[in-house]
Order: sequence, then C-alpha cells, then structure tokens
Amino acid sequence: MAYHIQSQNLCVKPTPYSDRLLQVTISKEGIAQFLKEIEIYPVQALEYKSFLRFRVAQILDRICDHQLKPFLERALGDRDAGALLVNPEGINRAEQGDEMVKIATAFVHLIGRSNFDQMTGQYYARWAVLNTDNSDSYLRKPDKPLELHNDGTYVNEVTDYVLMYKIDEQNMEGGDSQLLHLDDWEDLGKFYNHHMAKRVMRWAAPPSKNVTQDVYHPVFEADSHAKPVMLYIDQFAQPKDYEEGVYLADLGDSLESSKHKLSFPVPVGQFLLINNLFWLHGRDKFKPHAGLRRELMRQRGYFSFSTNPFSRYKNFKNF
Repeated sequence: MAYHIQSQNLCVKPTPYSDRLLQVTISKEGIAQFLKEIEIYPVQALEYKSFLRFRVAQILDRICDHQLKPFLERALGDRDAGALLVNPEGINRAEQGDEMVKIATAFVHLIGRSNFDQMTGQYYARWAVLNTDNSDSYLRKPDKPLELHNDGTYVNEVTDYVLMYKIDEQNMEGGDSQLLHLDDWEDLGKFYNHHMAKRVMRWAAPPSKNVTQDVYHPVFEADSHAKPVMLYIDQFAQPKDYEEGVYLADLGDSLESSKHKLSFPVPVGQFLLINNLFWLHGRDKFKPHAGLRRELMRQRGYFSFSTNPFSRYKNFKNF
C-alpha cells in the first residue's frame, strides 16, 4: 500500500532508509496552532485527567484536516509498513520537552492509549543517557548497544506500539537508532518454526523497572492473519535450562547479524512510532565523551481502532 499525503499541515512519504519506514511531517504552522490551542492543558493536566489525552489528539487531527487519524490506523496496522519517523517542525530544543510530551500524547491517543510506565509512574517516561552509568540495564549505558528487542515483554499487558522521542542531544557521536522488520529477518522461518518458539518462558525485569511480578509467554505468537508476531528482549529472558538458553542466544545473535537491520540517526525533536509486534528496535553504542548527553521520552500502549488486526494476540497475555 502506497502512502503519500501532501496537505497544508501534513506530509507523508517514504524515508530513504526503507519503504516500510514512512516520514511524517507536521508543518511548523500546524504545530504552532496545535500548541496554541492546547495551552490550557499543561502536562500535569494530561497526567491527572486521562481523557484530556484524547482531547489533544482530537485537536491535532482537526488541524491535519482529519487525515492524521485514518492514516495512522492504516499505516501502523499495515504489515508492509508499520513504522513512522515523525517530524513536528519547529519543536527541537530541550527546553521544549513539555511540548514534545503533548505532541507525542496526541499522536498515540489517535490510535489507542499509552500504558502506565512503571519505571516513572506516569503514562510516559523521560530519562537521560550520560557518559557514565551505574544502572541495572542497557537502557542508559552509552558504551553498550541496546540490542534489538520488543517492548512490554516483561509486563502482563498488551504493547502494540512504541514511541521513542529524542528530546535533547549533546556531544553525541554514534548511538544511531536501529530497526528490523520481522519479515525482513533472514532466519525468521528457522526460529519461528523451531520447537522452542512456542514454549512458555519466564521473563523478569531488574529493580529499576519497578516491576515485581515475573511474566510467562513464548517468544512467538501469531496475529489474526496467522502471521508471526514477536515478544522478545534479550536482557530480561530467564531461560530455565540449557535448551532454552541456547535457543535464545542463537536467536539474539541472528537478529544482530541481520543484513536487513536499519541503522540511522533520529534528529532532535523527532520521534519513531512503530508497531511493536512485527518491528524490533534498538540503538548502537555511543563514542565516549565527558559531556555526552541524550534525553529521550517513551510511550507504549495498545491499539484501540476497530480495524486492529491483532485481536487474537490481545487474548494472549495470561497463562
């Protein structure tokens, strides 16, 4: 399905990195109008009154001539696409972080609702990557790559989409975003048809995630069209035996060595919005620098639009 939109405030076209990854631009004038209209809704109001998240979504869609919502539903549910690089023009400075939260909130509440993020206690998370780190996962470690994975694998809730927003960047070299579409992975058939693919495994998060309950699910499931979907993260898998451990290690090696892995920079003030079930995401490591800093914002949640093709997956969360 081809995606090309050119209107007063909304432009959609393929990126140079992949036809599956679409560039979405909201004009500077459209963003300015949006932020002006929602001045009465500070971020705290969006945190306290969840229905206001849908109000700001409604306003953004109206400013885009009601083209944004149907486009997002179509593109994010499309197995041949499902990934967006979004540029809200004119919002690209760290001090505009609250505006970025509002923009991201409007986007994702056109397609669903963001889950509670246990790491921060809000429906979104903001954090910084610095040159030194003593945390308990690779999320904030600049000298290590964040390997390809799906989000939401260690919580007992549906995670259809992930949004990753770049708020700030200082003294940065490296750290490119990385994506891999499941259907482009050379070894998908090998691992999906393996007898370990549907074995229920244990997944557990470190203390920083503020998740105290382990969850149990296999690495692979199928969507309502019998296409593979994936629920995998290397850091939080807890294999119970040799067979599970070797399968997971081989799978991780295969993902990282895929020739179809995309690697590209995301400019400050732009964000990725992906279908979490057939896209894996990660980032490359950074070159060390004493003043290195990158601030990010995340939202992740479920699709609510009526054409959601993953109804079968939604029943697959408890064992």
